[in-house]
Amino acid sequence: MPLSMKVGPYTVIALTDGAGPFFSPRAEAFPDATAEQWSAADRFDPGALDAEGRWWLQFRAFAIGGDRGVTLVDAGIGPADSPAAAWAPVPGALPDSLAEAGIEPTEVETVVLTHLHTDHVGWAVVGGKESRPFFPNARYLLQRAELDALEQINPPLRSSVIDPLRATGQLGLLDGETTLRSGERVIATPGHTPGHQSVLVESGRELLAVTGDLLVHAIQLLHPDLAYAHEMDPQRARASRTHVLAARRTHTLHLATPHLTEPFVVAAP
Repeated sequence: MPLSMKVGPYTVIALTDGAGPFFSPRAEAFPDATAEQWSAADRFDPGALDAEGRWWLQFRAFAIGGDRGVTLVDAGIGPADSPAAAWAPVPGALPDSLAEAGIEPTEVETVVLTHLHTDHVGWAVVGGKESRPFFPNARYLLQRAELDALEQINPPLRSSVIDPLRATGQLGLLDGETTLRSGERVIATPGHTPGHQSVLVESGRELLAVTGDLLVHAIQLLHPDLAYAHEMDPQRARASRTHVLAARRTHTLHLATPHLTEPFVVAAP
């Protein structure tokens, strides 16, 4: 069974889609990181460095199950012909991970796409020329600011992802914070991309944030001010990261991350 975590009435399930090396050296991705910062990050997450010294990424989606249905956060790297195939370890295993978790694609009611990078939308739409949403009964939610910036982010996704979802009436656009029918909160966390969003699952003083690419490596958890070369607006990304991590002052804050070795980590004060 996939790893999972309970937060009040919710069960958050980590769904593996693949694992592989990043496409450039990690020192290029975090050019301002010091040797001491790398050392601390490697102690925190030793699995993020492979035997050849490459940054080793996990690729995950997360399912959130509760009394009011199933929400999926992100759609992974996708099948062999997905948009991420140029750099990610396709084909992904998300369908198998869903099956192991006992979730049928037809049961997913909501798909929250944190942003429009190819390793987060791979299973959103499948089928090539005869494209179809992989989750036929789901509403796919995206920040309007993300769609507005699509030409900056990844123009080919308009025809491969956005247009098919519009054709079936399954695309929903959000403007900032939104509470889903199932109770989770979607919040805008811009910076990595203009319309990046994250999902918060809360019960009492326990809070879990499904982060998307709010942070992509443990070095950003330990040093939130550290910029990542592939953030479109590093200052806004830093502010978004700091805002989410500030919750650890008042809550037990858990993070559900797509790319760290462990899917669930505690953001210690």
